[in-house]
Amino acid sequence: MRAIRAGDGWCEDPSDRNYNRLVKLSPRSAADRLKRDDRLYDLVLVLGHNDKPRVNGKGSAIFVHLAREGLTPTAGCIALSRRDLCALLAELRSDSEIWVLP
Repeated sequence: MRAIRAGDGWCEDPSDRNYNRLVKLSPRSAADRLKRDDRLYDLVLVLGHNDKPRVNGKGSAIFVHLAREGLTPTAGCIALSRRDLCALLAELRSDSEIWVLP
């Protein structure tokens, strides 16, 4: 667990060697910025999808994060209200598993 920093990003480019990893943003970086004005990533849980091993094109940046007003859809993540996400985080332990079912 750690705080998101201004220069943090998440690489979603399957051709990049850092695909589906936390990266340090650079001026040339195409990675998604994690420090956001809308504050949706103030609390983020990385689900660990396609990370061991990482397979290019099989998906990246699958997070549980804060929801927009009205619980509008995400681009593939799971979004929860601040209250619900805080309740979930309070229950997690180092050996916890989260199963996402269709």
